[in-house]
Amino acid sequence: MSRLSESVTRVMHILDEADLGADYTAAQLLSETTARRSLDLSDLSPEEQAALVEGRANHLIPSAAVLAEKIEAAQTAGRPFVVKYGIDPTSPDVHLGHAVPIIIASRFQRMGHHVVFIIGDVTAKIGDPSGRSSDRPPLTDEDIARNLSGYQQQVTPFIDFERADLRFNGEWLNKVTLPELVGVLARVPVSMSLQREDFRTRLADGHGLSVAEFVYSVVMAWDSVAIDADVELGGVDQLLNLQMCRKVMEISDQSPEVVITTPLIEGTDGTGTKMSKSKGNYVGLTASPDDVYGRLMSIPDHLTEPYLQLLTEWTDDEIRVVTKRLEEGTAHPMAIKRILAGEVVAALHGLDAAAAARAEFTARFSKRSFVDTQNLPVISLKDHAEDTLGALISRTLDFAPSISAVRRVAQQKGLRLIRESNGDQQPTPLTEASVQQTLGEVVGETGALEGAELYLKVGRKVARIDV
Repeated sequence: MSRLSESVTRVMHILDEADLGADYTAAQLLSETTARRSLDLSDLSPEEQAALVEGRANHLIPSAAVLAEKIEAAQTAGRPFVVKYGIDPTSPDVHLGHAVPIIIASRFQRMGHHVVFIIGDVTAKIGDPSGRSSDRPPLTDEDIARNLSGYQQQVTPFIDFERADLRFNGEWLNKVTLPELVGVLARVPVSMSLQREDFRTRLADGHGLSVAEFVYSVVMAWDSVAIDADVELGGVDQLLNLQMCRKVMEISDQSPEVVITTPLIEGTDGTGTKMSKSKGNYVGLTASPDDVYGRLMSIPDHLTEPYLQLLTEWTDDEIRVVTKRLEEGTAHPMAIKRILAGEVVAALHGLDAAAAARAEFTARFSKRSFVDTQNLPVISLKDHAEDTLGALISRTLDFAPSISAVRRVAQQKGLRLIRESNGDQQPTPLTEASVQQTLGEVVGETGALEGAELYLKVGRKVARIDV
């Protein structure tokens, strides 16, 4: 069994049994999954490595099988397997959207491969035209230097630069001669650029398109040739640029790199637009622990699963368990969001900072009075005192599909009787045996406080008990 499989086994046990809303459970999970960010993955076979990468990719070109073959060939030859990731310093800030392919690069690094992080100090002067509706104002050397000042520090939580190269493409692009450039351009079909929808749209709308932008992808491809890349990572918006890299490597008599694209992460506002500083729906890598935690707690529920997939080291099997528990009502969306927020804070700032941010958020925002909650179902103790709790929950309240499901909620510590007085809540966990007791017996054993409101909580669902 691989080291990763052993970790997954431990986490699955926690996810199956524990109360996911409890601080102790969150700490257990976070300790295990944060340790994965430095877990040695070199014991995975080339096929397992390719499958792990493919699980988070939009495209893997030409195939996972070819990726595995290239990894095995490099290992057999005793040479480094070169993983390329490039970024143009068009802004001083890196956010979680940029981190998605960088996280994949970190996995390659932990598999024992050589990551080359390329800063496009020359290509930034052209400006990547991908997805743009108009031409970009050219950057000066001063702009680039200012934007570069914090790049390495911002991505260090994900990349170990003691074992990776940080290169600037000016090293080789400043030496390219005009005959060399023309020689490559002469063998690149114009159709590879004309197929770009962003180019066609800009021209149709009467916007400018410079020749420099037209050949941007060819210039960018020189980076792959210069380092003889085996694989390149980028967002899905980079697909056509990365396919050009494969073409130019072929022209240069090199084995074309494998292309891996990752999804563009949706912004925190949940409107469907990608994460972007200009839209304000981003989480910066230099943000404080409390800010990172708070921004992630504000995301709509539907973003929790894709964020877990793209920003953490959780596996698909683990995410499926959490999704199932949400559907069954044995876990609350807020509990999973707290786990997600802790994961990201721990990645950027460490475990202690994640625990402190969780505590701070809880102290500020998590005390919610059920008294103020509208439209809660009400159960009369007088009318239902003789009903068993399981039947009451599954049939009268329709909070669970069956009495067996109610029993599972109790096993997972999601069944509680809550007394609330002046905003102070006193929860009493109910055991599996309580499911067979009558409502009157359960209330009598827990002892309702005089003047207190009484609530029955089943997973994330709540009903008021009228005493």
